Amino acid sequence: MNAPRVALVTGANQGLGRALVEGLAAGMKPDDLVLLTGRNYRRVTEAARDVARLSGTRTRVEGRLLDVTDTGAIGRFADELQGRYGGVDVVISNAVARLLPDDSQAERADEFIAVSNTATHAVLRSFGPVLRPGGRLLVIASSLGTLGHLDPRLHRWFDGASLDQVEYAVESWRTAIHQHTAAEAGWPRWLNVPSKVAQVAAVRAVAAQRRDRDPATGTLIASICPGMVDTATSRPWFDDYSQARSPSEAARPILDLVFTERVDPALYGELIRSGKALDWHGGTPPEEQDRMVRP
Repeated sequence: MNAPRVALVTGANQGLGRALVEGLAAGMKPDDLVLLTGRNYRRVTEAARDVARLSGTRTRVEGRLLDVTDTGAIGRFADELQGRYGGVDVVISNAVARLLPDDSQAERADEFIAVSNTATHAVLRSFGPVLRPGGRLLVIASSLGTLGHLDPRLHRWFDGASLDQVEYAVESWRTAIHQHTAAEAGWPRWLNVPSKVAQVAAVRAVAAQRRDRDPATGTLIASICPGMVDTATSRPWFDDYSQARSPSEAARPILDLVFTERVDPALYGELIRSGKALDWHGGTPPEEQDRMVRP
């Protein structure tokens, strides 16, 4: 008899994270468990209760408090799931710090990096070892997470890097921001570009270490580009939302990766958009990116 499956989503009380929890709760079995996590107890509790009451929900849904900026809490959570359930089957790292166009990128850098990068590293380090065969460890990133979006001088920090090296690169970037030397080193002003590249590089680093065994067991580690999603976090950045998808629409191809029995080995360790791997070395040249950032 198969053991109950355990899934968790970070940053899950609203938007894409909430939609992913709803899809997992509808697609998993009655004895399985879906953990909806976030850092606000009231919002997490209410969201978990509401998802559990949806007509399509088939499995248990529990809200759990998890502040992803607390890397120790991430490690303890992974240990708890290992001790209680013998591991975890689905981990979707989705938490993001909301950044508005009028915010100072430099002043928000520490918070943004903590949520998007330091937390991603902790999730990969803590949940990778407890991921059961056939599991999914997915990091929600962006098509901005390819090397071509960075100044060529910065490619060496991320191309073929280990997770330790990615972490070092992120801290070097953070230091350059505080020392006001980031621009001359080639780092873009828009935090989202190097942050997403670092997320994808971190996933690639972990996948490279596990590639000899994971694909054979149907296990998938990858980063995901959900495309333009109509959420409170992304809406302030765009004037035209005619092509944006709702959170539930954006969740579908991600859930397809979770529930499919056979994953294309070519997707392992890659940045995936709509079921296809993006070119790691592709991207918009840095000189064109300033037009994408509002003053």
